[in-house]
Amino acid sequence: MPNLGFHHIGLATHDMEATLEFYEDILGFDTQVCDVISPAAGGTIRHAFLDAGNGEMIAFMECNDVEGIADGFDTGINRGLGISGGVMHFSFKAASVEDLQARRDDLLSKNIKVTEVVDHGWCQSIYFKDPNHLQLEFCVVTEVFEERHLGDKNTESWRSLSRR
Repeated sequence: MPNLGFHHIGLATHDMEATLEFYEDILGFDTQVCDVISPAAGGTIRHAFLDAGNGEMIAFMECNDVEGIADGFDTGINRGLGISGGVMHFSFKAASVEDLQARRDDLLSKNIKVTEVVDHGWCQSIYFKDPNHLQLEFCVVTEVFEERHLGDKNTESWRSLSRR
């Protein structure tokens, strides 16, 4: 069976309004679905799905008085796990190097702190955070994938790091 991509990625927020404002007004995502869930454990959950492009979505859940879910958990994932930087992050596609730069300029014009363009060799990226402290990225692939891109996988250095 072929892989079909993501339906959605589910994340948490403590402030649905700030989250929707950021994704709608800053990133230009269209909200597709908003619903209220009443879990058996009690409380309510506001649930919103936003179009991330290509039929894929990003969803946010705002839990309100739901038993077993602490009010102040860290929605930023990395900080909550004690991981520095952006090990856990979400990357959206840019169409070209020019599009990536235009997205960076747009974020800066909206007072969003964003990195310089980072050249990874086979792709270029910019990094920034949403109101939930989630690490986000826009990325564009700049090379056609070839066997050489898997080169490190066949090295002793790669194999020596195996945890098996």
